[in-house]
Amino acid sequence: MKKLALHWQILMGMALGILFALGMVQLESGPKLIADWIKPFGTIFINSLKLIAIPLILAALIKGISDLRDISSLSKMGFRTIITYIITTIVAVSIGLAVVSMIKPGGSISENTRDELVEAYGGDAEMKRQDAEKQKATGPLQALIDIVPSNIFSAASSNRNMLQVIFFAVFFGIALILIPEEKSSTVKKFFDGFNEVILKMVDLIMLAAPYGVFALMAALVVEAPSADLFAALGMYAFCVVFGLALMVVFYVMLVRVFTKKSPKFFLNGIAPAQLLAFSTSSSAATLPVTMERVTEHLGVEEEVSSFVLPIGATINMDGTSLYQAVAAVFIAQAFGIDLTFGTQMGIIATATMASIGSAAVPGAGMVMLVGVLGYAGIPEAGLALIFAVDRPLDMCRTIINVTGDATVSMLVAKSQNKLGDPKPKNWDDHYNEVK
Repeated sequence: MKKLALHWQILMGMALGILFALGMVQLESGPKLIADWIKPFGTIFINSLKLIAIPLILAALIKGISDLRDISSLSKMGFRTIITYIITTIVAVSIGLAVVSMIKPGGSISENTRDELVEAYGGDAEMKRQDAEKQKATGPLQALIDIVPSNIFSAASSNRNMLQVIFFAVFFGIALILIPEEKSSTVKKFFDGFNEVILKMVDLIMLAAPYGVFALMAALVVEAPSADLFAALGMYAFCVVFGLALMVVFYVMLVRVFTKKSPKFFLNGIAPAQLLAFSTSSSAATLPVTMERVTEHLGVEEEVSSFVLPIGATINMDGTSLYQAVAAVFIAQAFGIDLTFGTQMGIIATATMASIGSAAVPGAGMVMLVGVLGYAGIPEAGLALIFAVDRPLDMCRTIINVTGDATVSMLVAKSQNKLGDPKPKNWDDHYNEVK
């Protein structure tokens, strides 16, 4: 019998957790049983995600940057690739912030439900509000000062300092490229292995996701059973999907303006890769198909696609960064936390850099979100609000990640005069040739 896919297991865990809690609240001792014997497993699951957030960023970001090997050899193509990826990511985060700020899905939660949430999940919410007030009184360049840590070990001791950890990882990776290869090879091999170990830890943690979701949803229903919370969760999912749809429009416009290719041409060419991305929730797993579609069906020369797309699968996570922005603001709204303009600008920077360090595997975006929440002073326990719908949204945002990679490859190819007419292979001839 074929094993049920993880995303279906998570959705089942969510449904069973809700049904179990609804049954238990009918019993006098039911809520206490869930609080004492069910909720702790959800807390353990959240803590396990928080546990590997900083190691995941260090490993993935240092490996991704060091894999560029030689900065000088990248020349114009490398510079244009990196800059374009960063620009599209900033646009994605900005779109996410704009959509969630306009629709305000967390604002539909009643004051009574919000108080229950703060009591159940955000005991430190008032402290976070006080921190936000303190930030208003700081100088205009304080956010820039806060990026550079005075002690990396102290910075790595708290997810609140995620941006400082990202700064160190980028700095370290660049320095690793600039020293002779015979001196850097040992360090690179270490971080390659370290990255593999962390990714395996992500895999192991995600195996427990259905049970973690069951516990989180059961506790959520018992502690904040108001229907408006679930209505707000639906609006949150709508915000993410709507923002992702706007990103598709943005990509199509870029392709149309800079390469003169029609939307139909672009979407038909990349559609199989998008479908695979949706089913696997992994940019890395989709990479071979993405490269084939971009090279054979969108006309990008292999010299460009073989360079741009692997880098994109590592550092270009537009869908993930948009989702992180929407999720962070939604959780803040749910807890009644007012985010300052400076904090929202910090979210753009943190989500952009966190997406660069986000592993191209299912569930890594949720881990990176811990860092964004920590930076913005938003209770990390708010993950319980969104984890139930994270898997289907993960499938959707992976489509955007892959589409963004394809878009940038076309833009870079056009700037290098390496974008031509599609040349699909005759796969029967290709098969015989390989055979």
